[in-house]
Amino acid sequence: MIDESTFRNESDRALETLKQALIRAEESGDFEVEEKNGVLNILFEDDDSARFVFSPNTPVRQIWISALSTSFKLEWNEASTAFTLPRTGEDLRTLTERLLREQLDDDSIQLK
Repeated sequence: MIDESTFRNESDRALETLKQALIRAEESGDFEVEEKNGVLNILFEDDDSARFVFSPNTPVRQIWISALSTSFKLEWNEASTAFTLPRTGEDLRTLTERLLREQLDDDSIQLK
């Protein structure tokens, strides 16, 4: 497990990078990105009840995503220097892109 300071730095960097990619994709997607107190939210225009929530969980050194009625817990992967979902190997950006595509039923969504 990485130390707390490294986790905070890496999770802040990862979530900021994701936020910037989401902001760029907002224009072509039917969603809006909000950040509040270090928590990133994606709100959907066509479904007021749908929301994705991204939050760092410092005690367990994970980034948690609540999306599509599921909880995803990403862990720091030293080899790829990224937060990844252990069961699939997807990194934060790749997983988020897949979840957005599923939510919006739109395979053209890309996070760059």
